[in-house]
Amino acid sequence: MFIPSVYAQCPVCVITVGGGLFIAKKLGIDDLLVSIWLSGLNTAIAFWFASIMKNKLLKNGYGWATAFFVLTVGSLVYTKQIGHPGNTYVGVDKILVGLTVGFAVSLIAILIDRLIRIKNKGKILFYYQKVIIPLVLLIITTVIFKYLITVFRR
Repeated sequence: MFIPSVYAQCPVCVITVGGGLFIAKKLGIDDLLVSIWLSGLNTAIAFWFASIMKNKLLKNGYGWATAFFVLTVGSLVYTKQIGHPGNTYVGVDKILVGLTVGFAVSLIAILIDRLIRIKNKGKILFYYQKVIIPLVLLIITTVIFKYLITVFRR
């Protein structure tokens, strides 16, 4: 009769994406493309983390996502993974570009999902909407940047 709420950013999905990122890096996929998905993973973790918080003040997914973004950039700078002279895209570090783009796309996807729910009085348009919207936007963004990387490499 009473169904508990379900969170789309489940720990299993997060671990799967994390493993996929590790494999992509080992396969030689461009840092910019991998970091787009890393930022998407961070945002998913942040919103999932916020959803399990008991304190109302700590339930802010946007705050957690921003904190995770800053911590990720900070840790990558500290470990000297950001800042290599040859690893740039239009003059900016590829990892930093990818993290920033992925962060923005993830937040836009969350906003689109919420706007759809507001417009439809709390109802979704299709099953797994909360998962599919970010996934599709991240795929489109990755394809666009893969094309742009190829064009600027010439």
